[in-house]
Amino acid sequence: MHEVAVLALDGVVALEVAMPGQILGSAQSADGAPLYRVRVCGPGEGVTASAAGSGQFQLRPPHPVTELLTADTVVVPAHETDDRVPETVLDLLRRAHASGVRLASICTGAAILAQTGLLDGRRATTHWRHADALARRYPAVRFDPAAIFIDDGDILTGAGTTAGVDLCLHMVRRDFGAAVAAQTGRRVVAAPWRDGGQAQFVARQEIGDEIGELSGTMHWLLERLAEPVTLDRIAARARVSTRTLSRRFLAHTGVTPVQWLIEQRVFAARDMLESGGSGVEEIARACGFGSATALRQHFRRRLGTTPTAYRARFRAG
Repeated sequence: MHEVAVLALDGVVALEVAMPGQILGSAQSADGAPLYRVRVCGPGEGVTASAAGSGQFQLRPPHPVTELLTADTVVVPAHETDDRVPETVLDLLRRAHASGVRLASICTGAAILAQTGLLDGRRATTHWRHADALARRYPAVRFDPAAIFIDDGDILTGAGTTAGVDLCLHMVRRDFGAAVAAQTGRRVVAAPWRDGGQAQFVARQEIGDEIGELSGTMHWLLERLAEPVTLDRIAARARVSTRTLSRRFLAHTGVTPVQWLIEQRVFAARDMLESGGSGVEEIARACGFGSATALRQHFRRRLGTTPTAYRARFRAG
């Protein structure tokens, strides 16, 4: 039986503590025998767990943190705290990894793995809202805010809370095969594989006044998404050279003016796919892509899925 230890410290997100037990604990062999044993490990005096909308409550992990060393896989859920994890726990994670234990994190649990140094030089993911902050805090880690989960062999990282389901089902698939993963997915009513990445869930950022004169240019562009707008035309509207315009956009948004415009067109297409029954060709013209083919190309490149698949997943009602 595959032994799994879930790390629970102060600030742990309650749902993510329970998730590995629910998903991995549902995996069974052909004769109905459980394939995983999941233990929650933490301080003997108990920890404060958090649940959105329900505040905090006390949780007493039934197993000591030293059992991280005897597991086959250690799962580190999100912890809603900026405090550094005790060095004794970080050392246990390092020792467990050195002995061959597989490590996996869910959401901001990646921050705990980053504190160990074990993610240095590796590609990892976390919730898209926290990816930039963690990338600044741990520059040696290559955070990818687009991935639902990343399997780097002996260390796996997952994005937000529900991505923990994807990550656990992936571990079942890796450990016991696709058929067992599919059956486990059926038991918990979850897709055994989810297309696309986190970009499908990223919210449009508001245009703030702090970016100064660029704000007016951005709003002007949003009013002309359906029009064929060139870089020269944008620069003329902003009354600066194309080089200055590109430099300002890169400084404030991290992308060029044309790339930013395409992103806004994709956001607009998302809105139309979610809220209405317009055809893909009509949406493509309304959002400035010109053709359904161009819309599909940009959609796939940025969101990792198709307009039709996106509509099926996110359309209201």
